[in-house]
Amino acid sequence: MNSAVRVARLRVCLRGAVQGVGFRPFVYRLASALSLAGWVRNNASGVELEVEGPEARLSEFLTRLERERPPHSFIHGLEPTLLEASGYSEFVIRDSEGGEKSAFVVPDIATCEDCLRELFDPLDRRYRYPFLNCTHCGPRYSIIERLPYDRPNTTMHSFEMCAECRAEYEDPLDRRFHAQPNACPRCGPHVEWWDSRGICLAVREEALSAASEAIRQGRIVAVKGLGGFHLFVAASDDEAVKRLRLRKHREEKPFALLFPTMREVALVCETSPLEERLLRSPEAPIVLLRRKVDASSDSPRVCAEVAPQNPYLGAFLPYTPLHHLLLGDLGFPVVATSGNRSEEPIRTEEHEAVRRLGDIADFFLVHNRPIRRPVDDSIARVLAGREMVLRRARGYAPLPFSLANDVGEAVAVGAHLKNTVAVAKNDQVFLSQHIGDLETAETHEAFLDTLHSLETLYEARPSRVVCDLHPEYLSTQYALERDSTAVRVQHHYAHALACLAENEIEPPALAVVWDGTGYGPDGTVWGGEFLRIGESGFERAAHFRTFPLPGGDHAVREPRRSALGVLAEVFGLGATRRTDLPSVAAFSRWEVEMLTRALEAGVNSPRTSSVGRLFDAVSSLLGLCQVNRHEGQAAMALEFAASSLEGVAPYPFRTLESPGRPLVLDWGDCIASILEERGKGVEIGRIAARFHVTLVEIIGRICSTLGETRALLTGGCFQNRILLEASVAHLSRGGVSVFRHQRVPPNDGGIALGQLAALLREPNLIH
Repeated sequence: MNSAVRVARLRVCLRGAVQGVGFRPFVYRLASALSLAGWVRNNASGVELEVEGPEARLSEFLTRLERERPPHSFIHGLEPTLLEASGYSEFVIRDSEGGEKSAFVVPDIATCEDCLRELFDPLDRRYRYPFLNCTHCGPRYSIIERLPYDRPNTTMHSFEMCAECRAEYEDPLDRRFHAQPNACPRCGPHVEWWDSRGICLAVREEALSAASEAIRQGRIVAVKGLGGFHLFVAASDDEAVKRLRLRKHREEKPFALLFPTMREVALVCETSPLEERLLRSPEAPIVLLRRKVDASSDSPRVCAEVAPQNPYLGAFLPYTPLHHLLLGDLGFPVVATSGNRSEEPIRTEEHEAVRRLGDIADFFLVHNRPIRRPVDDSIARVLAGREMVLRRARGYAPLPFSLANDVGEAVAVGAHLKNTVAVAKNDQVFLSQHIGDLETAETHEAFLDTLHSLETLYEARPSRVVCDLHPEYLSTQYALERDSTAVRVQHHYAHALACLAENEIEPPALAVVWDGTGYGPDGTVWGGEFLRIGESGFERAAHFRTFPLPGGDHAVREPRRSALGVLAEVFGLGATRRTDLPSVAAFSRWEVEMLTRALEAGVNSPRTSSVGRLFDAVSSLLGLCQVNRHEGQAAMALEFAASSLEGVAPYPFRTLESPGRPLVLDWGDCIASILEERGKGVEIGRIAARFHVTLVEIIGRICSTLGETRALLTGGCFQNRILLEASVAHLSRGGVSVFRHQRVPPNDGGIALGQLAALLREPNLIH
C-alpha cells in the first residue's frame, strides 16, 4: 500500500464458506470497531466489501478479517484491491447481488451453546422453542433453495418475522443479525402431534409432551428433524426395538443411538478425547464407539437388539433444539434410525412420511418448516488417531474439495452402492450428501433430485458427464442416456483418485484398493488391487488371486457361496462337498450339488480378486456368518472376532510373477493353514487375528517388491479398524508414507470425487 495516500478505499472479494455463518455481521462489527465506512454484501460467488479510511486501519482490517473470521467459515480466496477514496459516510450491509453461482453453501450446523442456554431459560422468549437458531448454528444446506444465501432464497421465505425478530435481524450488535432462519414462537414454524393416519392431535408444547410420553410407553414415533425423519423408540425397551425391526424389515443391522448428553454416552461407551470432540463438534455425526463390557449400575440400559453381535454402538448427541427438548424430557437414550423403509431414501415431507411410514410408526411429531433436500446423519469413527467419515451427509455436505487444476463444469454420478453425486466448477468439487444404494425406484428418484438440486444450486451447465465403467449400474445407464460420450472411469481407479484429491497430493503413488466389487476392464470382478497411479492414468501392478463366485451377486449376500468358490479354487471341486466345514453344512445337499455343477461348468460364477469376498469366505469357513443380514456383516464378524495381534505371525502366501503381467498374491496356502488350524481346535480369535496380520504383511511385501515409498489405502475394506491401523503402523515402520481417507468415505461414497479427478488424467482412464 502507498503510505503517501492518507485515506483510501479497500475492496475485498472473498470466496469460500462465507454465507450463512454470520460473515456480513462480523464485517460490520469489525469495520465499526475500526471506524471505517463502506459496505458489505453477499454475491453469487461469496462476499464482497469495501472499507474506507486511513491506510493503517485498512491494513489492520485486512489482517483481522482473516484472523478473526466466524468459526464455521473458511476462506478459499481473498482478493484485496486498494482504490481511491469514494467518500463513504457510514458502513452498511447492502442487498445481495446476483451473478454466476460459485459461493460455498455451508452445511447444517448443530445448536450452539448460546442458543442452548436460551432454549432452557424460562425467562427467555424462546424458552423451549424447537426452532431457535442464530448466525452460528441451525439449518443451512437443508433449507436453501438458491444462492445467495438470503431468507427469500430459503424455505423460511413464507414465515414473516415479527417485530422483535426483525429488530434482532437488523441489529448489528445482535447474535441474530442477518441470521436467515431467525424465528420465534410468535412468527416461526411449530410442531404438531399426528396419529398414524396424519390426523393432528396436539400442537406446540402439548405435542412435545405427547411425543415424550409415547416413547416412554414403548411406542414408535416418527420425528421430523432437520434433514428428514427419524424413527424413535426407547433404547432400553426390548419389545419396542424388536417391533421396530420387524416393521422396518431390518433384521440385524445396528441402530444408531441418540443420547441426551455426553455423560450418558460415557456411561455406556468407551470414549477417547478425539471421539468426544467428534461427538460435540458442529457436524455432530454418529460416531462408532466401543461398548463398555463392565458398565456401571447407573448406566442407561441399551438392549441387545440395538446392535446384535456387535461390540460397537453408533452414538450421537442432539444437534437441533427439537432433539435437545425431546432427549432432555426423556433423560435416556433412544434408537434414532432413518425414517424410511428398507432400501428407500429418508423421508422429508410429513404427508409423504405418513403414507410411507404409517404402518411402521405409531405416531408422528412433525413441523411446518419445509426441508428442501434430504440430508441423512453422517457417520464417522476414529481410526489410527484420526477421524474418518464413513457416511458424508449432515454437517459435511456440500463443502467442496479442491482439484489440482481446472476441469471446467462437469458432473459425476458416482457408484451404485452408497451413492453420492458431485458437481465440478473449475477446480472445486461439490460432493453431495449420502443418497443410498440405487436399488429401488424411490432411491433412483432421490438420485435424480439430488443431482438436479446440486446443478441448479450452483447454476452448473456441465459440458462433461462422468460415470463408472460398470454397464449395469443405474448411475452409469443414466449418464450414458444423458450423454452418449460420457467419460467412464474404472471403479478402483476412482477410489484411488478420491484419496489423492482429498490428501491434495500428486502422483506417483501406489494405491491399495480393497473392496467388495468393482467392474474390471478384463471382465473379472476386481477388489484386491494394487494400482500404480501415474500422471496420466494407472497400471495394475498387482492383484489377489482370483476365485469363482457361484451365483454371482448372490455371493454378496451369502458369504457361504464365496467360501464354496474358495474351496473349489484351492482344493478342487470335491472340497465343496466337505460337510465337516460350516460353509458346506449351511447348504442343503441339493444346493451343494447345484452350485458345484455351476462351478464345474463356469455358469454364473464370475471370477473375482475381491478382498471383501475373501473376508466373507474366511468368516464363513470359521462359522461366523453364512448369510449377511446387512451389508458387510460377515467381514465385520471376522474383525470383531480377532484377538490381539501382539506376537501373531502371518499365514504363508506366495507372490507369483509373470513377465509383462501384474504380480499375483496367491492366498491358497493361507486358506489351507486356516482350515488346518480350525481342525486342530485353534481359537477362532487367533485365526482371525492371523488372517488380518497376513493381509497387512501382503501390503508391506508388495510395497517393498515394487519399491514404492508412498501408499494410498482406500476402498471399503479399510473401514476395518484392525486392518487400517495395523497397515498404517507396518508401512510407517518400513519408511512408507501412508495416505488415507478422513473427510471422504473410503467406501463408494467417495467415488464421485474420484470420477471428477479422473478428468485431469483422461488419456488413460481404464488401462
